[in-house]
Amino acid sequence: MGVSSGDRQSWTFLTNHARVLVVIARDPDVRLRDVAAACGVTERTVQAIVADLEAAGYLTHAREGRRNRYRLAPGKRFRHPLEGDYEITGLLDLLKAAPGDGEPVPRAGISDDGDPLPHHGTTDTAPEAPAGRSDTGPLPGVDS
Repeated sequence: MGVSSGDRQSWTFLTNHARVLVVIARDPDVRLRDVAAACGVTERTVQAIVADLEAAGYLTHAREGRRNRYRLAPGKRFRHPLEGDYEITGLLDLLKAAPGDGEPVPRAGISDDGDPLPHHGTTDTAPEAPAGRSDTGPLPGVDS
């Protein structure tokens, strides 16, 4: 049986694990119920995802009063072999600023007014970072 067109339109690029990590990167003091609301999943699902991320070494938490403060582990790499040479900080840096905060995210080949930029023989992709190196700065809540 084939996949209906409605099912094809429901997929997304990021997993819930990535979304939870992005929300925590934006605010290390965030409550899990707020993470759940931002990600569109249940609080129980977020608790399980945070447990997964902690077990894999991507983040830790410390109790501060009645709240938890989360810290992202520096230098952690993607889990899949295809992306395993890259640190997750690159993705988090790209996504940690909430839409509407600060500078707009540039779109490759599109000017600020929405017009296509002239092509000068270069590609629209950024150069790859050398393996084992992150060209990004520290994230809030990341130990250096």
